[in-house]
Order: sequence, then structure tokens, then C-alpha cells
Amino acid sequence: MYFQPPASFIPPPRERPAPRRRVEHVQAGVLLIGTPETVAQMEAQLAALAAPPTVVGFLTPAGLPARAGALRSPRLGTIDDLPAIASRFRPRLALVSFPTTMRAATVRTTELLRLAGITERAVTPIGDLLAPTGINSILAARVDEPAPRAGGSAMLATPPAIDLAKLIGREPYSIDRDAVGGVLAGKRILITGAGGSIGSELARLCAGGAGFAPAQIILMERGENALFEIDRQIARRFPSVPRRAVLHDVADAAGTRRIVGELRPHAIFHAAAHKHVPLMEDHPAHALTNNLFGTKAIADAAAEFEAERFVLISTDKAVNPTSVMGATKRLAEMYISWLAARPDSRTQMSMVRFGNVLGSACSVLTIWSSQLAEGGPLTVTDPRMTRYFMTIHEAAMLVLQSAALPGEAAPGARRAGVYVLDMGDPVLILDLARRFAAAHGLVARAPGDAPAGVVGGGGAAIEIAFSGARPGEKIHEELAYAEELLRPTSHPGVRAWTGLGVDPLSDDRAAAMIAELDDLRHSTDHDAVVSAIRRYVPEMRPAPAVETCRPARSVVR
Repeated sequence: MYFQPPASFIPPPRERPAPRRRVEHVQAGVLLIGTPETVAQMEAQLAALAAPPTVVGFLTPAGLPARAGALRSPRLGTIDDLPAIASRFRPRLALVSFPTTMRAATVRTTELLRLAGITERAVTPIGDLLAPTGINSILAARVDEPAPRAGGSAMLATPPAIDLAKLIGREPYSIDRDAVGGVLAGKRILITGAGGSIGSELARLCAGGAGFAPAQIILMERGENALFEIDRQIARRFPSVPRRAVLHDVADAAGTRRIVGELRPHAIFHAAAHKHVPLMEDHPAHALTNNLFGTKAIADAAAEFEAERFVLISTDKAVNPTSVMGATKRLAEMYISWLAARPDSRTQMSMVRFGNVLGSACSVLTIWSSQLAEGGPLTVTDPRMTRYFMTIHEAAMLVLQSAALPGEAAPGARRAGVYVLDMGDPVLILDLARRFAAAHGLVARAPGDAPAGVVGGGGAAIEIAFSGARPGEKIHEELAYAEELLRPTSHPGVRAWTGLGVDPLSDDRAAAMIAELDDLRHSTDHDAVVSAIRRYVPEMRPAPAVETCRPARSVVR
């Protein structure tokens, strides 16, 4: 049963416009997606604007009565028709409005819009605005429950879908699809760590991007369940795209060489890595094995079999690292720089640095969602801590974009290009927690806040607790060394590093580094491994001591 808007929200009857002339490509316009009732609400709100945008039409879920006669815009089909509608009408924006009971339709729509490259704006139905909010309604449906099957019975009210870009106050960049298509179309694309957050999004984008049409997508992943899931997704969503699922640990150098020699990928995106800072502090040998020697194995194979492009997914934590994770990623960068500078190198090698991505496995939003479902508190490491953030989708899109910028980071030079994604301003984690709570109809209260009743805003309260910085964690991250120079590229979302920063490795030092660390990556002597890492990454320093936690002023307004 769907919400029936009050009479004030139903546009008055008026003469139906003349049938639209058939147009193959409308260059700009707005697409409405929702139930007939929510589409009517959106039409009424748009009609009240002084200069309403052009509405190309609307889509509804399959199986719902269209009620087209009661609506002003033409019905273009169902949600499943969205790829064809996007190709024909080229809408610049989609307004999406579903009741919270239709979680599956919301998720499916977001997925299709993302793949089509259409900006989405969520419009909350008036019925949901009038529904009770607060911790009790949130606890009524656990956030880790799967979405209902399409056409199934309605579930209990769930927490509202969060616009991640809005949560971090960021307008995502788009990409040059023609340029990226030139890198991917008709090519064999290998993605390591294909079951991870970035790797799986790269796979979905390569398979589903308009005009990309790769000859084959090779999914390399050592986790059985993660590989099974991304392979299943690609098979279901993009059955016409040839693919190959390879269950393999990239750090197995002999096996990696054999696979690359057999499949001969044109482009390799190396996303496999150990990423969790506190865990790698306790397991430095594992970090060496995966982050350095996994990178070495796949990069060596790419160079030997002359892949056209190799892209290392790096991190802001590789800059002036305070952690084992960051330092081992810096070692990987150093090796790629040395390999690309070899006289016989024919592979275009590059590295892409960026900060944290929202919504990834074990990310802060995943943790907060679990804490919210348990009634709180939301944990924040330190009230002063800031991080750079972007969505998984935008990060993966810009990684693909960077692959289409050959030579811009190092024009005329035989060295690997280093690209840095424009992460915008750093976000205060305490502010992010408050916004996350507000998106769920709650008021977050941190130690030191004004007493209850003095803080503005309605809604139930949820507590914020400061947990303290963990080993290796910085209060603030960096994206480039102080002596490095960043300059714009032909794409505004990607900048190029043109400074020298750290002297490139000589052949002798590169050989010594690999030999020494290869022996130590099997060691159980924690201090010996860390000491060796520091010898080759002398800029690695301990994380600054965390003073008594005190609230900080917001970095992002």
C-alpha cells in the first residue's frame, strides 16, 4: 500500500500537453524515478519553481500501475529500462523518491544510475517525513539485514538511504568517458583485489560503462567468497562481457607470472593490498608480503609481457608514513618508480594516491551503522582527527580517468607518473559522526557538549565516545610530500606530481632492498622487520603522541 499525498500535493487537472515529438537525444533534462504517488509529488514541487527544469519523463518499478493519465510527464518504462533511457535521452540528473519500504527498488535504481553516469538526488516522500524517527525506529530493522527481493512483501521501516557525497559535503567529479573508453574498449583488463571495495567497483565500471566494452575482464582475488560474489555480479548484470575469475594470491610471483603470460592483459589495475593500519602494526611481515612483494610480482609480470598500462592503487598514508601499512605502500611506489625507469620498460606505469573511501568494507560508516543498530555509542578516535574522503564510486572513476592521462604526470621522462586525486578539504571525523546521526533523525552528543536541552535540534540522542588513536594512526593525513609539486592535468579531479621528493632508487639499492626485505618477510621478529622497513623509508616516523582529547573546531563547514 502506497502513500496517497494530500490534495495540496496533487497538481490540479490541466489540459494534457500535445504528444512530444520523438527525440533521439535530449542533451539535458531531469528524469523522475519513483512510485506514481511520489512522482506526482515531485511534479508538484517542480511546478512550483520559478524556472522548472525540463522533465524528460518518469520510470516506475515493474508491476506497479502506471497512472500515466494522472501525471504530467510521459512514462518511459520501468527501472530496468534505465540503461536504454539514459542512452537515448541523456538526462543530466535523476530525482529518485521511494518509500523506505521499497529498499530493493532504491538500491537497484542507485546502482543503474551510477553505472549510467547520471547524478542522483534523493527526494524523501512526504509520508516518510511524517513517520516517526529516532533510535527505536532504527533498531526495528537491523542495518545488516539484506534487502527484500523485488516484488516481495514490505519490510519494516529501515534507516533512510544516505547520500554519501552530501554527508562529506562533496560534489563528485564526472569523467571523460571517451578518453577512458579509449583505454578500455576492446582490451583485456586485469584487476587484482577484484573482490575488494575499489577492485569490485573498478570491475563493475569497466563492465558496465557506456562505450567501454572491454574484450575481457580478468578478476584476480585470493578470497574465495569475495571472488565468487564479484564474478556473480558481473555475470548477472553484464552477461555479454567476457570475464575470467582467477582465484590467486598476487604475492605468489611464479603463479602471477604464469597467469599474466597466459592471459596477456592490456591494462592492469593493482588494487590488492593490506589496508588496515592497526593490524599491519602487529603483522609487518604480512604487510611486506602483500603490499610490496604482491606489487612487485604483478608489476614484474606486466613489464615482462609488455602490458600497455599498469596502475598501482596507492594511498595518502604512503606520504610521510607513520604506520607499517603506509610505509609498505611507499616501498611499492619506490619499486614501481624504479621499474618504470628501466631502459627496456615498455609498459606505461603510474600510481594513484587518494584518501579514505566511504562505504567500503570495515569503513567508518559500516562500523557506525553496526553501533547504531546496537543503540550506540558512535566511536570517534579523537575529536581533532581529520581525514580526506570520497565515495568508492568516485574514487574508482577517477582511477580509470588517471589511466587515460598517459605522460601527463611525467611528460618526456622515463618514470612512473604519480597522480593524486582531488579529495577536497579534510573532514573532521567528529563532524562526520554528527552528520551521520542527523541523517538518521538523531542528535549526536559528544563529551564536552552543552547539557541536554541546550543543544539545538530535535530527535532522540545518541552518544559519541572518544576511543583514542590506535598504533600508527595520524591525527591528520597528507596527500603529497611538502617538497613535491602538484599541478593540474587535463582533468580537474586528478592532479599530477612533478616534484622529485625522494631520490629514485639505483639498481644496486633496489636489488639490496628486495633481497633484504624478501628474507625478512618470513620473519617472526617484529622489531627486525620494522627496522628494515625504516632503513628504506627513512621518512617513516612514529605517529605523534595523542594529547588529552578535546573537541576541535570544524575543518569543513
